[in-house]
Amino acid sequence: MLRHKYTAAFLLLFSALAMSCWAQQESLLIGPGDLLQVDVMDTPEMEQQVRVTDDGSVSLAYLGSIHVAGQTPAAAAGMIQAALVEKHVMHRPQVTVRMMELATQDVSVLGQVHTPGTYSITTPQTILKILSLAGGLSEEADRNVTVKRNKSGEQLKYYVSNNADEALSNMVMVYPGDTVLVSRAPLVYVMGDVNRPGGYAITTNDQHLSVLQVIAMAGSANKTSKQSHVRLIRTTDQGQVEMPVRLDQMEKGKQPPLMLQANDIVYVPFSWMKNVAMSTANIAASTAGAAIYVVH
Repeated sequence: MLRHKYTAAFLLLFSALAMSCWAQQESLLIGPGDLLQVDVMDTPEMEQQVRVTDDGSVSLAYLGSIHVAGQTPAAAAGMIQAALVEKHVMHRPQVTVRMMELATQDVSVLGQVHTPGTYSITTPQTILKILSLAGGLSEEADRNVTVKRNKSGEQLKYYVSNNADEALSNMVMVYPGDTVLVSRAPLVYVMGDVNRPGGYAITTNDQHLSVLQVIAMAGSANKTSKQSHVRLIRTTDQGQVEMPVRLDQMEKGKQPPLMLQANDIVYVPFSWMKNVAMSTANIAASTAGAAIYVVH
C-alpha cells in the first residue's frame, strides 16, 4: 500500500512538472528558423520535423505550405488539424506541435553582471544559466532581474534570492532573442563621522535596512561624533528634505527603528560646530565620490 502511495505521489509530481513545462512552451510564439516536431496521434507515418522558413511557413507532407509564424504551438496544431480535414486527408486528426529548437539568436545580458554582452543559444535556458554565462551578478547588482521576450515583448521578473531553495523555485526560462537586464541595486549613504563612510548597495533578500543597521555596517559612529544631531536627507518629488535622527535614543530603544529608502543619506556630524551645521547640499555633493560597499 505504501508503495502505491509513493507511486501516486510521483505521478502527481511528474504531471505538475509536465504541465508547468507545457505552459511555459505555450507562452512562446513560433518564428522563422524554429525547428518543429509535428505528430499525429496513431499515425506515425505522418510524424515529421520541419524548419520554419524565412517567410514563416512550414512544408508538410500531404498539406504543402502552412504559415505558422506568430502562432503558439497549440494554435499551429489547430491549423494543421483543420487543413488535414479540409483536404480530406483525415477525418478527426489529433495533432500536436512541439518546439524542438529555436532559431539561433543572441541573448543580450545587460547591466550589472561581470561580463555583459550577447550569448548565442538555440534552446531555452534557465535564467541562472544565462547569468552564469555572463559571469554572474556583480557586487552592485539588484537581485530583481528583468527578462524581456523577443517575440511578444512581455517582461518577466525574477528574483535571484540568496536562499538556494528560493532561487531554484519559480525558475524563469530565457529564450533565444530575449534580453536580460540586471539593474544596479538601490544605494543608501552614510557620511560624516563614521568608521567607513560611503554608499551601501542593498542586496539583502528583503531589501530593508534601518538607520541603525547601516551605521553598524559603516563601522559605527566614532566617539567624536554628535549622535544627537544625526540627519537623514531624503529625495522626494518636492526635492530634498531633511529629518532629524536621534541616534542616541534609537540605540537605547527609546525610539522605533527608522527604515531607509533608496538614495537616502544618513549624516553623522563631527562634534565640531562647523560640521553640525554643514548644509544639505554639501552633504549630498559629498556622496559623488563615495566608496561603494555591498550589504549582504
